[in-house]
Amino acid sequence: MAVALVQVMATAAFAQSKVYFTKQITPQSLVKIYEALGVKAHGRVAVKISTGEAGGHNYLKPELIRDLVDKVNGTIVECNTAYPGKRANAADHWQVVKDHGFDSIAAVDLMDEYGDLRIPVQDKKHIKYDIVGSHLGNYNFMINLAHFKGHAMGGFGGVLKNASIGVASSVGKTYIHTAGKAQSPKELWQNLPAQDYFLESMAAAAQGVHNWFGEGNIVYINVMNNMSVDCDCDSHPADPKLKDMGILASTDPVALDKACLDLVFNHKAGPDDDEKPLIERINRQHGTYIVDYAEQIGLGSKNYKIVNLDK
Repeated sequence: MAVALVQVMATAAFAQSKVYFTKQITPQSLVKIYEALGVKAHGRVAVKISTGEAGGHNYLKPELIRDLVDKVNGTIVECNTAYPGKRANAADHWQVVKDHGFDSIAAVDLMDEYGDLRIPVQDKKHIKYDIVGSHLGNYNFMINLAHFKGHAMGGFGGVLKNASIGVASSVGKTYIHTAGKAQSPKELWQNLPAQDYFLESMAAAAQGVHNWFGEGNIVYINVMNNMSVDCDCDSHPADPKLKDMGILASTDPVALDKACLDLVFNHKAGPDDDEKPLIERINRQHGTYIVDYAEQIGLGSKNYKIVNLDK
């Protein structure tokens, strides 16, 4: 029995998560990489994106994502922000949705427009539950469609951030950002915790969303374009210094964000193609720690294998 257990543990330790990759960033390649995952969307399908703060311009554009949303008959879902801006309340957020053209390609749902839903978390080190938009309960399947880029507080934003902060209501965003200390957005800035506690809280919330849907009911896609050091929540983001890299996808969010980080950190600079500003932003916020902790709590694995769809 002991030998068998060791063998199982060894197998798990060396198991590789598949991460699919294409250099092509087109509506067609986005559909292709989703299909390569081999997980068919079913029931009511939520496509979680960032609608992008008013004034920003790096968010994933409607014309890029439309074919994928159409294919799965999906609803674009988002939640309001915890910081002051044009998406802090539903009325203003709906105007941003319209201005950015998302409501012209599909149904859109601001999931916390009418309240919150508390869902369980497996890791209760900081947060005791995850507070998400109440409409999350209306969906059977989620495509976590993230724009990979820098972030002022998290260091970078990918699918882990999109599942945690992105799916959280404005109250839930405050709860995660303060590592469980506060829930009112008015109390956010005076209750910021140690940086690693924030990253651990994000990982725990992302795991909560993953477990809520369950294996086979959620997939993850990162689009590596317009990679500013600033998030799409910034209304005046810095211009990207790093050239577009492609699209990556996986059923394992830890492997996916890790693969994207590796592409950035292993990149060799060229003319008008400099990875250093993004790396500096990530390192400043200890951003890579989120994938370490997410692996520790069992959300996924940093051990991955790239499947190149261009070959």
